[in-house]
Amino acid sequence: MDPVLLMGVALGLRHGTAPDHLAAIDGLTRLRPNRANGVFFALGHGLTVVLLAVGIGHVIAGHFSAVGPWTLIVIGTLNLWRMIRGRTNRVVIARPIVLQPFLLGVMLAAGFETASQLSALLLAGSSNAWLLGLAFSAGMVLVDGMDGVLAASTQRLAAAGGGNAAAASKMLGILVIIFSFGLGGGQLLGIPIDRFALPLGTRSSSP
Repeated sequence: MDPVLLMGVALGLRHGTAPDHLAAIDGLTRLRPNRANGVFFALGHGLTVVLLAVGIGHVIAGHFSAVGPWTLIVIGTLNLWRMIRGRTNRVVIARPIVLQPFLLGVMLAAGFETASQLSALLLAGSSNAWLLGLAFSAGMVLVDGMDGVLAASTQRLAAAGGGNAAAASKMLGILVIIFSFGLGGGQLLGIPIDRFALPLGTRSSSP
């Protein structure tokens, strides 16, 4: 396999652990539990990265760049409201609601990925842009998909009355709220968040 494509998979794996990914997937899963949330989020996110890598995604990025931070803040607000009211998920949604996590992935790719977009475009210069984007997306699907499964399983166990799962769910909710407000607010205030999110494991070299 092309070493650059292997690097693309590795970068996708690394990128899938970014705090904004975890906040978005876990936050959405706490609101609408489904094991497929992470996979659909990664597919939407990856689609934007692929389009950017081949040079046709800037229209999407331009339209959604301002929406991403507000989306995280909305997720944080809804999770905070549920925590204050002490509500738990008693019914697990079996049917995937594809549009929600998919569009969430698209919006966050446009709003939070300046460094990763540049990195993807640079790497695309030495390999097939479509293949590189797919390799990157495959890495993200693995990590974000697993995160979605674990988050949904935690919610299921908590709803069933599991004590450890309920404690884990509460801690997860606190982290979702902190990251959602912190990352979303930081982006809106113009505070550099690359040092925290570490997109693609890189730092922007621009002044």
